[in-house]
Amino acid sequence: MKAILRWLVMASALLALAANAQNASTKTTRILVGFPPGQATDLVARLVAERLTIALGHPVIVDNRPGQGGSIALAQLAKAPPDGSVLSLSALAAYVVNPYLYKNVAYDSVKDFAPIGVVADLPMLLVVHPSVPANSLKELIDYAKANPGKLAYGSSGNGTLSHLLMEDFKQRSGLQLLHAPYPGSAKAIGDLMGGLVQVGLDTVAVTQAHIKSGKLRLIAAGTPKPPAAFPSTQTIAEQGFEGFEAAPWIALSAPAGTPLELRTKINEELVKAIRSPEFAERLVGLGAVPRPSTVDEMSALMQSEQKRWKGIVERSGVRVD
Repeated sequence: MKAILRWLVMASALLALAANAQNASTKTTRILVGFPPGQATDLVARLVAERLTIALGHPVIVDNRPGQGGSIALAQLAKAPPDGSVLSLSALAAYVVNPYLYKNVAYDSVKDFAPIGVVADLPMLLVVHPSVPANSLKELIDYAKANPGKLAYGSSGNGTLSHLLMEDFKQRSGLQLLHAPYPGSAKAIGDLMGGLVQVGLDTVAVTQAHIKSGKLRLIAAGTPKPPAAFPSTQTIAEQGFEGFEAAPWIALSAPAGTPLELRTKINEELVKAIRSPEFAERLVGLGAVPRPSTVDEMSALMQSEQKRWKGIVERSGVRVD
């Protein structure tokens, strides 16, 4: 009888292990990204998905849900089950800007999301078409003032950071530029290289190849210090606009109610990846600056950034229906 009982216990354990293995092999985690493929957030998300697939032992895939400046993806995250099956790698704007910018954002950033961790900063660069006779901020401002209505800047859409930050800079500098919104960075940069617009503010990831090829001219960096890709470039702050910063962060989050134990596990694997030389090098290659954090550090960052961006949106006067 004892032998039979031992056999039954062993059989039950083996069946449980087999079931767990089958569940692990069939489980898939989706990382929602609120922008089209090829933009900076998407490129970083694919690196994260690749590493988490290995670390978590099941497929982790990127699910692009563009729209409303990244808010469509977060609205879907807010409705997802809190079991780790759906996450989102989203940018600063969708988390802490859009709720003040749009009238119909379908989530509350404080109540609907559970932080996992910051991944990276995405430094932004101020660039011009080569036909613009300017090599510095002062020259660009002087030329724009001497030629009112002649220069326009392209953004990745109404209410996006490339729009809001340029409006903030225009207020600080008195720079006069028309605004041309596009459905994403790719089209905005394409028309900038074609000369249909003359000025742009976008990420290193999007602009660096075109700067190096000579199709765009770099005027200034939006980072506190020059980015690794262009170490000799002066920052906007260094050129007379102290306190101006255009280096948005991107971070991974889960639906509210996702257990802290699960989020901490994912955070630990995320931090290991970010701190590994190979992963960090790939981030830098995309123009990103690695920025590992704890769950609590991301939570504190989101709270402080809510206050900052509420003020920027109110000063800009920009509203998107």
